[in-house]
Amino acid sequence: MSVLVIGGDNLGTLTEHLKIKGFEKINHVTGRKKRDRKVNIPNNTDLVLILTDYVGHQLTKQIKESTKDSKAEIMYSKRSWTHMEKGIEEFLSK
Repeated sequence: MSVLVIGGDNLGTLTEHLKIKGFEKINHVTGRKKRDRKVNIPNNTDLVLILTDYVGHQLTKQIKESTKDSKAEIMYSKRSWTHMEKGIEEFLSK
């Protein structure tokens, strides 16, 4: 499975938690740089994880529009494993 994480300067231990849950490919976009303002969702992406405490409204809106054209599901969360773990479990059980 593949996940695209948007927001945050670095992912820290979040990468390891996602790998344990079965995500083999983890892409990350900080959303701070001008080139990050136009995010292309990779074709194989299963989940787009938006870290809401690090991403602005305009970028979130753009990502939401881009995701409509792909098969990826969007999940919004704070940058805390305890906040996102339940949502990821629900995603994986589908």
